[in-house]
Amino acid sequence: MTSITIALILVAGILCQWLAWRVKLPAIIFLLSCGVLAGPVLGWLDPDLLMGELLFPFVSLSVAVILFEGSLTLKLREIPGLEKVIRNMITLGALITWAITATATALLLGFAWEIACLFGAIMVVTGPTVVMPMLRTVRPRESVANILQWESILIDPIGAILAVLVYQFIVAGGAQGGVAAGALVFGKIVLIGVGLGAGGGYLFGLLLRKYWVPQFLHNIIALALVCGVFALSNLLEAESGLLTVTVMGVWLANMKGVDLDEIMDFKESLSLLLISVLFILLAARMDLSAFLALGWPALGVFLVIQFLARPLSVQASALGSGLSMAERHLLSWIAPRGIVAAAITAVFAMKLGALGYEDAPQLVPLTFMVIIGTVLLQSTTARFIASRLGVAEPEPRGFLIVGANPVAQAVGLALQENGYRVLLADQNWSAVRDAKLAGLPAYWGNPVSEHAERNLNLVGIGHLLALSANVELNALAAQYYRLEFEPMRIFSVRNWPRKDGVAVEKSAFRYGGRVLFDDEVAYRDLKRMFRQGGEIRRTALTREFTFADYLADASTHRLPLFAIDGDEGIHVFTPDADFTPREGWSILALTREADRADSDGEEKT
Repeated sequence: MTSITIALILVAGILCQWLAWRVKLPAIIFLLSCGVLAGPVLGWLDPDLLMGELLFPFVSLSVAVILFEGSLTLKLREIPGLEKVIRNMITLGALITWAITATATALLLGFAWEIACLFGAIMVVTGPTVVMPMLRTVRPRESVANILQWESILIDPIGAILAVLVYQFIVAGGAQGGVAAGALVFGKIVLIGVGLGAGGGYLFGLLLRKYWVPQFLHNIIALALVCGVFALSNLLEAESGLLTVTVMGVWLANMKGVDLDEIMDFKESLSLLLISVLFILLAARMDLSAFLALGWPALGVFLVIQFLARPLSVQASALGSGLSMAERHLLSWIAPRGIVAAAITAVFAMKLGALGYEDAPQLVPLTFMVIIGTVLLQSTTARFIASRLGVAEPEPRGFLIVGANPVAQAVGLALQENGYRVLLADQNWSAVRDAKLAGLPAYWGNPVSEHAERNLNLVGIGHLLALSANVELNALAAQYYRLEFEPMRIFSVRNWPRKDGVAVEKSAFRYGGRVLFDDEVAYRDLKRMFRQGGEIRRTALTREFTFADYLADASTHRLPLFAIDGDEGIHVFTPDADFTPREGWSILALTREADRADSDGEEKT
């Protein structure tokens, strides 16, 4: 039965992740519901009986792997334009949240100050696993989305380190019987954590940089090293392992010349699996009677966290910034808690409970109450609040353009000049460099790679324009992003003139995207038109000058590219376009003077 139970937990966890992806809600909601239903409600799952003495080591090692994977994202040098407000939020803001939460917990629930301070430190973390799904649903203004995204990535390891250090200080003070002795043990923990973590990270990074480890062993060695360093650190000083693996991940992330892409992919998948299993197991251990016994004071702690601690930390962090009050209000509302908070709480509660701290077992239901409250409240209301504040995008109107060639640059510049976000992606460095010199955001790399999936910021982007000269890349991009964008918003330029017959059927792609602009125009035609002096112009339609008049004007040769409606919504011209431009709309078209076109022998493209 044990093997069947473990298999069912794995299947249930993955189903919860899939359901969360389908409905675009944080997976925590479904994982917690599954765990509570299987555990305290129906009595089907008893994690302590299932795993026995292995439960605590499994949770500890899982948290170590999750923290290591999270710390690998802490690449400060790669964060473009790290804003002052972000730095403030992960330092000053974290301290404010910690102090207010600890004070409220001690005063409202009567917890000992040591336990209250630990809970306050745990509540500092948010986490990208809950923030990113919420951002996809809320679609806030780009500035707000960027701050929330980077805060969640940075605060996870920082908050975890803070919680670990507070816990270690509690244990040290209780075991040694004095502040001085506790401070000494605390110093040993910091010394071992930082020294062993930095040393392990440096040695592993050196092995990777010198190619002394075959590529097929990178992932396995990384996992073994995390577990080994974690165990060694705990052997040298109890409970210092979490700090050690976090420092090791941060060191690796910021070490030059070390390729971590495959390791991050492996760790991300492993972390996703561990997160799914941990949430179900930890939720199944929850005592509903203890949860209910917290009563109204626990609700008061939640309200303080949501309506006092977070707003004050954001407002203090945003002083002197260019953020509007509406943006600050939305930042003050969104701060869901996630897996790191739940997992670390379970570990600390078990340890402190064994040491005789009476309030420690109550940390678990209190943490789960805050997790459930923040996720449910914020995920169901954030979109409405963002819309009322005027900081929500009505829809993702931006464009991801595959290719940074002259055609893609010209289209990108025209869109950008008319207020639409664009992001170009190309493997050709010279093309990317030219695009950046022209003032266009551009990503250097394969747009369908795993690196692009992690590093492309698609907030505010809802269209794909495949404008590469490579037909296979265009088709692959259309296929790759069909789950990210709506099928009707994926477009690909023809790479050769349309022809009928078997040859076309044999070269057609099932998910190649909608044909861009005109059925008779291929990429080479667009390139030639720009080379011969064509430019993209915007023309307004009026009652006197309709779209039919626009097309009938013989003084210029026009290829309509985009139509902009009265609400600044944008529509892409295709052979099967389902819209008709009307009064109040504008047309973006590739335009050449008729006499120039005739002299070049280009009667009509």
